Parts: sequence; structure tokens; C-alpha cells
Amino acid sequence: MKYQIKIEDRVFDVEVQDINARPVIALVNGERIEVWPQESAPAISTTPPTLPKQASPHEKFPAGGAPSAVSTDQMKVLSPIPGTIVSISVQVGDSVAFGQELCVLEAMKMKNAIRATRSGQIGAVYVTVGQQVKHHDPLVEYAQ
Repeated sequence: MKYQIKIEDRVFDVEVQDINARPVIALVNGERIEVWPQESAPAISTTPPTLPKQASPHEKFPAGGAPSAVSTDQMKVLSPIPGTIVSISVQVGDSVAFGQELCVLEAMKMKNAIRATRSGQIGAVYVTVGQQVKHHDPLVEYAQ
């Protein structure tokens, strides 16, 4: 699904891939962003919405997929957007599973859970609560 979103004086071209996949893949002005929606109680509805069939991310990004929020060496989890760190859920030495929350990043008054991109052990935490981060700043690093 393609959208054009205007926030104040800026216009963003947004394409949302498979809304049922986890993570949800969105292209914002051509840049790939992974979104992990929080699970919540289902909304009360008599008829569920119907969504058009979308190609999976693997079909749209062949041969290993598009770049993700992990650096090229697959060791560091990078900030997908600029914002402020509001909580950190892991410490150095913690074992994490794929999809587990690492920290929460607030951007444009929205809290975004940053999740583990793979299973492993945390080797370094580069951020603190209240810290401002820029796009692609390292947040955490996996141990070897």
C-alpha cells in the first residue's frame, strides 16, 4: 500500500509491505524501516478489515533482502530514526532472542520498541536513558 504523508511542511512517500508480517516493512522516501507493532488486545469489531495481498519482503528484496537496522558486520543494532532513548531493557552479557525488546526510542511523540534482529548475547550497550540519538547511531552490539 502506498501513501503520501504530510507532517508540517514535509511530505513523505510511504510504502507499507505485508502488514501481517513481523516486522512490518515500510519504505519511507525509499529507505527501509522495520516496525515491530506492540501486541495489544484486539479491537472490538464485527467484521475484520480486509487488506490487499502484498508480496513478502523476500519477494521484493531478493538475494538476502534489503539493508536492515543492523550494520553490515551484523554486530551492531543501529537507530532506525533519530530520537530519544526512554528505556533500556538489556545489559552487557544478557542473552536475547530474535524480536526481544532491546530499548525504546521516542521520536515525534511516538515510542518505538527497538528489537533484537537476531538471537545472541549483548556485548555492549552504547546508549543511556535520556540520550538523543541520530539516524544510524549504534544502540547495542552483539558479542562475538
